[in-house]
Amino acid sequence: MTESTAPQSEHRTVLLRGGDVHSPADPFATAMVVERGHVAWVGSEGAADAFASGVDEVIDLEGALVTPAFTDSHVHTTSTGLALTGLDLSGARTLADALALVRAFVNGRSAEGVVLGHGWDAARWPEQRPPSRGELDEAAGGRAVYLPRVDVHSAVVTTALLDLVPGITALSGYHPDAPLTGDAHHAVRAAAHGAVTPWQRARAQRAALDHAASLGIGTVHECAGPEISDEEDFTGLLKLAAEQPGPRVFGYWAEHIDDAKGARRIRELGAVGAAGDLFVDGSLGSHTALLHEPYADAPHSGTGRLDAARIAAHVTACTEAGLQAGFHAIGDAAVSAVVAGVRAASETLGLARIRAARHRVEHAEMLTPETVAAFAELGLTASVQPAFDAAWGGPDGMYARRLGAERAATLNPYAALLRAGVPLAFGSDSPVTALDPWGTVRAAAHHRTPGHRVSVRAGFTAHTRGGWRAVGRDDGGVLVPGAPADYAVWRTGELLVQAPDDRVARWSTDPRSGTPGLPDLTPGSELPVCLRTVVFGQTVYVRPNE
Repeated sequence: MTESTAPQSEHRTVLLRGGDVHSPADPFATAMVVERGHVAWVGSEGAADAFASGVDEVIDLEGALVTPAFTDSHVHTTSTGLALTGLDLSGARTLADALALVRAFVNGRSAEGVVLGHGWDAARWPEQRPPSRGELDEAAGGRAVYLPRVDVHSAVVTTALLDLVPGITALSGYHPDAPLTGDAHHAVRAAAHGAVTPWQRARAQRAALDHAASLGIGTVHECAGPEISDEEDFTGLLKLAAEQPGPRVFGYWAEHIDDAKGARRIRELGAVGAAGDLFVDGSLGSHTALLHEPYADAPHSGTGRLDAARIAAHVTACTEAGLQAGFHAIGDAAVSAVVAGVRAASETLGLARIRAARHRVEHAEMLTPETVAAFAELGLTASVQPAFDAAWGGPDGMYARRLGAERAATLNPYAALLRAGVPLAFGSDSPVTALDPWGTVRAAAHHRTPGHRVSVRAGFTAHTRGGWRAVGRDDGGVLVPGAPADYAVWRTGELLVQAPDDRVARWSTDPRSGTPGLPDLTPGSELPVCLRTVVFGQTVYVRPNE
């Protein structure tokens, strides 16, 4: 891709031409004009000639694809950056591998501060168990080490880190030689992250946002809260994103409120909602998701954090204040509690006000036909992570071990949600799963349970326009005149239209269908490469040597 050498300007007018522009305004568009941070025009190559002499810059796409920039609707930005710059255990294939990675990491660094790691998943190891306290102490050489499980709902830690948390043994979720959960986990996480300096935190945030931009992500929804990070971390991220070029950041602060005073506090933090990871339950991998029936591999049904009454109070306070409410709910009992709480709030305030607020549910993995219908009735957005199914779905995956194959096959029913008219917003929950937008769309289109698959087009919409709608905005995530100029440029192969039903796919690839194509996301095919990412008309990433 080549471009003219026009200087960077806040409000320059740019013509992109000679490629494919993914736009419902013109399914055969090859050119686009950007002016004052917005899309001004999309159309054909011939019509582009009329604009060429009146713009500040002309970019020859050389056949590249232009799409709306992706929105990742569930990110933990600082944790993502710390994972990028810290100890990554996601590649460990065995318990021994993980311990070897810990040894190598601590041996290469000074003994100051807490070692932060991420990404281990004992469900994938032949040993089927995490490291013991003694094994981790030995590998860490006496260092304070915090290693959350991949789902970030439990963690293994060293004795040196426990020594920094007075009273840890009395907290719920403390286990002498097993991963910490619940309050004990939150306490050690706070101690570990409290040891991160402001400089380290800003460096991690910048690394995460730069990485997102390199993947064609123009917007992230930061899902923060008092049990996940702290206010300084949250406000620092919003400030950094506002002052430096990079992806937009919409911040959610997951704190329970029940009155106008609480709502004012959420606004003063700069949050768009008291939502995100406001925990109704935990996770399946850590056996803390709340189920109606016990786990298949544990003699209990998980842990509930908020009941329907407290959910109703939160939704009522948020709705009255004009804020989005939202909850983390994974297990079927947790999702049922959310539905009951939101419905109770609707009986107080009226269904129209509840629907207009576009409240959110994060993850929403264990749904039934009844709760799917309730999501549609109540106007709830399902903020979901298709990579979860790719990582843990299928008859031999972690879900099946936790729930049994029959219940596991009901998880993440994206097709049913779309049929019911439930808005979908795709995300990664990074660092739980990687920032990987095209991989996320592929995971939804090739769900391990065939009946839950959606078309590539529907998945792409959920990962672009769906994220904007999830923050209450209908003007972004699509390249049409008047929309914010948030877009990405891609090197990719042939464009086509892929749907779960082959008959639909064959018709849609016919030019007569007027359906704009997207890259081939068949498993095994090469994913598109991001060449450029632009946010509000400003370039925030250019691939080196392009």
